[in-house]
Amino acid sequence: MSFQPGAHLSLPSTEAHPLVGRTILQIIPDLDAGGAERTTVDIAKGLTDVGARALVATEGGRLVAELQAKGGVWLPFPAAAKNPLAMAVNIRKLMLLCRYEGVELIHARSRAPAWVALAAARMLRLPFVTTYHGSYNSRSAVKTLYNSVMARGDIVIANSGYTAELILAKHAFARERIRVVNRGTNFAAFAPQAVAPERIQALRQAWGIGAHQRIVLLPGRLTGWKGQRVLIDAARILRDGGDTDTAFILAGDPQGRDGYVRELDLLIAKAGLEDRVKRVGHCTDMPAALLAAAVVTVPSTEPEAFGRVAVEAQAMGTPVVVSDLGAVPETVLAPPQTAPGERTGWRVEPGNAAALADALAGALSLRPSARDNLALRARRHVERHFSLETMVGDTLDVYCALLEGREGN
Repeated sequence: MSFQPGAHLSLPSTEAHPLVGRTILQIIPDLDAGGAERTTVDIAKGLTDVGARALVATEGGRLVAELQAKGGVWLPFPAAAKNPLAMAVNIRKLMLLCRYEGVELIHARSRAPAWVALAAARMLRLPFVTTYHGSYNSRSAVKTLYNSVMARGDIVIANSGYTAELILAKHAFARERIRVVNRGTNFAAFAPQAVAPERIQALRQAWGIGAHQRIVLLPGRLTGWKGQRVLIDAARILRDGGDTDTAFILAGDPQGRDGYVRELDLLIAKAGLEDRVKRVGHCTDMPAALLAAAVVTVPSTEPEAFGRVAVEAQAMGTPVVVSDLGAVPETVLAPPQTAPGERTGWRVEPGNAAALADALAGALSLRPSARDNLALRARRHVERHFSLETMVGDTLDVYCALLEGREGN
């Protein structure tokens, strides 16, 4: 079964947008880092741009300042609570908040707050939207039921075709309510010409990169399935094969996974890669980081529901090497599905360090003309399919359809 995004509204510039004056609330545990968090801020800005009120109920996080700068309103709320009693209390809190603020639609982006939002929306008779952002492991009937809340929206937004098929396989009851809205990238910010050389130099200095060294960058929180262990093994293979001038950067927060951090440090030390593989923590300037890299890699060992980093790297013209699973075939074009001359990156077997090393070596050895042609193809590909404007327009169309449908009843 195939799912296609809808065309978003195209209104005359003199005509007011249907969401003018409307109050929309998004709820998410926090606004620290990640695709769901970034999308929350992007949609809030899209709402304010058309004259709507954009509220975000969340515990806080580093993106709150950006949310507020873009016109969104932060409503401090214990949205990360997973204790059933706390969630029950949160239902009443959210209902009171919605009444006070005049909320007309609720959009949930995570499971625990989605259960709270579902109950509040039903009791207040408000339209309810969910976005299915991840694969959501379900090894038991209880976990499957818990996850199912993300398929219980009046409209269920899937962030990729892969995610849409996943929802259908796990929660067939949502079949008629699934809408694909691919994550969008701000191509004005993620553009090579938008990054001053000083920003790249500042990152290289902060990361301790020598003038002669190229960078292979793995951006992503430090968690096992993101593939940091696989990259460390690939770095060893490349070093043993004669590579002497490549640094491997692991850029991301541990988010409390201290045991995993110690494991990574031990793997780096055992391989004798202390001078080649560096953990640098969270990076606040991703456009510069992606442009500073000779290659960006996303060697995930579990499916990516979308793959935002791969899209952003292609927008910057940086070669990408990714695991061939999840939504990656939608975002990175590569053989055998694509002719070699039309590739926009490399896809490798998940967990295969030798295959990853081989693909990295191929990307690192590109001649300037081949690299430039790859960058041009990649930029065109992501601009065509994954723009921020399309994502915002399609999401706002979902809101309009539900609000208009409610008024028509």
